[in-house]
Amino acid sequence: MSYNAPIKDMLFVMSELANLDAVSALPGCEDATRDTAEAVLEENAKFVSGVIEPLNHAGDKEPSFWHDGQVTTTKGFKEAFRQFADAGWQGLQHPQDFGGQGLPKLIGTPCVEMLHGANLSFALVALLSDGAIEALMTAGSDEQKATYLEPLVTGKWTGTMNLTEPQAGSDLAAVRTRAEPQGDGTYKIFGTKIFITYGEHDMTENIVHLVLARTPDAPPGVKGISLFIVPKFLVNADGSLGARNDAHCVSIEHKLGIKASPTAVLQFGDNGGAIGTLVGEENRGLEYMFIMMNAARFGVGMQGIGLAENAYQKAVAFARDRVQSRDLAGSSGPVPIIHHPDVRRMLMSMRAQTEAARALAYVGAGFHDIAHHHEDEETRAAHQAVYEYLVPVIKGWSTEMSENVARDGVQVHGGMGFIEETGAAQHYRDAKILTIYEGTTAIQANDLVGRKTLRDGGKVAAHLVAQVRATGTQLGELQGTEFATDFSAIRARLEQGAADLEAVVGFVLANAKSDVKAVFAGSVPYLKLAGIVLGGWQMARAALIAQQKLSAGDADAAFYRAKIATARFFADHFLAQSGAMRAAIVDGHAGVLALPEEMF
Repeated sequence: MSYNAPIKDMLFVMSELANLDAVSALPGCEDATRDTAEAVLEENAKFVSGVIEPLNHAGDKEPSFWHDGQVTTTKGFKEAFRQFADAGWQGLQHPQDFGGQGLPKLIGTPCVEMLHGANLSFALVALLSDGAIEALMTAGSDEQKATYLEPLVTGKWTGTMNLTEPQAGSDLAAVRTRAEPQGDGTYKIFGTKIFITYGEHDMTENIVHLVLARTPDAPPGVKGISLFIVPKFLVNADGSLGARNDAHCVSIEHKLGIKASPTAVLQFGDNGGAIGTLVGEENRGLEYMFIMMNAARFGVGMQGIGLAENAYQKAVAFARDRVQSRDLAGSSGPVPIIHHPDVRRMLMSMRAQTEAARALAYVGAGFHDIAHHHEDEETRAAHQAVYEYLVPVIKGWSTEMSENVARDGVQVHGGMGFIEETGAAQHYRDAKILTIYEGTTAIQANDLVGRKTLRDGGKVAAHLVAQVRATGTQLGELQGTEFATDFSAIRARLEQGAADLEAVVGFVLANAKSDVKAVFAGSVPYLKLAGIVLGGWQMARAALIAQQKLSAGDADAAFYRAKIATARFFADHFLAQSGAMRAAIVDGHAGVLALPEEMF
């Protein structure tokens, strides 16, 4: 069964929840109309289903391989990337001045979801380039922008981010890679970087590495990290490629999943030093890299949503076709397993989680666009603050969700899910990395606690809780409608979720100074609670809009009835967990830290 992009749901979320009309009214976003969005999404869906998705299983079976410093990607990847770049998909969200299409993030986001839903391994090369482009747009010099941005935006070249080292996993304070100034504006880079996605490949003529390193007089820790551009091939003044730089791939990893994506070990400076140029100012590298990392973290959240959608579609198709056991209510013979209540429970769980995560992410994309394009500075700042709060939730909760959905996908398949030929197992294996790279779920949760809750005294969190409660009030106004019972149940769960999230934020604020370990012991459950409550909020908003559409006699009644049913399921099965999560966070930290280390 092939991946089919859920365009109808995507357009519904973009238009009704993420307020596409408001985005298209922004300066510079005038072309981002509903008609444009629909045309872009339909064209992208054709491309990914026709060109990219057919390579997914092949990439899992015949992954990229390394030989003598060179990486050969899966057969068909090179040609597919050329088509991807030539069609303008790499530059969809990037400025027209550098060869992009300049469309807002809200239109680009569903295209990112489709690409990753169709083929996660292939899509990673575009994700890393997007991050490199964002970093150079923000911190690069005019000369660097002129040299590197157009080739990256048009997909002529690709980009990477080089943080991790063998002795320094997520602890960037331990970075040892050296950058020695040469007196001519360049630096020689020496060091080893690991886990570099698409750090070497055969799909483009050049690879632009963004590398964290230390200059000789840099202060210790993260305050002494600088960011450098280190291209695979040096670039001449006229834009042509020069000599091979001293940056080489010495191996690639053999992985649980995303096997077609080459994860490289890169060695810089074994033959005299790799030539690099400083991005921005010395010792501000981590600040610049966070631009790239935040772009990548949002993108990884979209990876989770795309993968979950594909796993759900595959499970539904199997459940319709697989005939086994009689219907519990009686049948003349075996029935398709979609008749069985527990299979239906799993399918509804997969569907509801995916739709909730999609809605929250798209709403976040809309906030990003307002933050970057609105004419009023105060409005921009307010929307940027909400977007930044949502990024760790979108990354952390959506990827944890995708692992759960992929697991249920295997379970729906039963024994056939454990067999590689069905494809369900590949989704499960691929999903695992999403909760790890670009910052583990715990790192996202630490960010949510530290930078996004404590730093502003919980103001953004309080604002969001107030918005959730306002939606609950709207639900209470729908008595007497066909779905009054559903709306009443959703409202009760949503309001309890808002109260639980508010209490947890209060616990974080009250205890961060006096018992910091107690607060961070519950950081991941806090992130998951935020995801469930804010995702449930979007599902409740969707149900309200569905009721309005039904009352107006909209012809697509089945779609809107399904929206209400799915929102009710999410409330009963996920929002209902909020009280237990609150208790685990507020009261459960003692158990987390109860045993001394030697007792483990």
